Amino acid sequence: MTIDSTPPFELLPTDPRPDIRLIAADMDGTLLDQHDQLHEHLWPLLDELDRRGIVFCPASGRQYDNLLERFRDVADRVVFIAENGTYIVRDGQEVASDCLAGDAVADLVGTARDLIASGVDVGVVVCGKGSAYVEREDPRFLEQVMRFFSRVQVVPDLLDAPDDDVLKVAFFDFGSAETTTAPALSAYHASLQVVVSGAHWVDVISQTANKGAAVRRLQQEMGIERSQTMVFGDFLNDLQMMDTADYSFAMDNAHPVVRDAARFIAPSNNHNGVVRTISTVLGLEWSD
Repeated sequence: MTIDSTPPFELLPTDPRPDIRLIAADMDGTLLDQHDQLHEHLWPLLDELDRRGIVFCPASGRQYDNLLERFRDVADRVVFIAENGTYIVRDGQEVASDCLAGDAVADLVGTARDLIASGVDVGVVVCGKGSAYVEREDPRFLEQVMRFFSRVQVVPDLLDAPDDDVLKVAFFDFGSAETTTAPALSAYHASLQVVVSGAHWVDVISQTANKGAAVRRLQQEMGIERSQTMVFGDFLNDLQMMDTADYSFAMDNAHPVVRDAARFIAPSNNHNGVVRTISTVLGLEWSD
């Protein structure tokens, strides 16, 4: 494993210990290391957060079922922000969702097919509440999909997929999502959000949905202020979260735009940056 030498975030001696009530953290490039693993120190930290009445939220572009697999043993103590903020689940119950209209989904599937016909090596995932749906079924593509979606159905035609509430349409580009697929979706900017959520992923979601909006929804429902909120992220789909918290952290490995938007920099995902930073801010002991 590659370990960077970035020190943990430190409060100045004159800084008061903040009254943190809500913590939201992205998964890939943030909580997960380069081997797609959660650090073992996360679990005792979550126990301590629960004891203190602090709500922890995995906030990801991943499917809810995929997040649930990762956090099943503590699922009753966390709130899930899934599918880039379009789906919020607590105690197995939907808190809120922000879905796409059927005609928008059909248009996006058509655009994906046009991209493929033009020679772009891209696959599309229609992300419903009940399942993710794909029509491309080669192992190379499905391997990528199964990393982020635990419930997947291969269908002959996405336009005839089972009836489901669609949260987003995701494109996986085997080249560069930021330079190839995202620009090809520019026509949708007026009506939808086109979000580059990773080196190879582009998500198209409702104009009103993002991780930041999901965090604000939870703040409003729980009576939590931005001064009581911490957020962590590394990529462009985390950008709106940075404006929801006084304690906003970009990982040391973050995209430059996210680093510029955050108030602080945390150690990288490969240096257990989220756990180390939370422990420092809350005054908990942390060790390697």
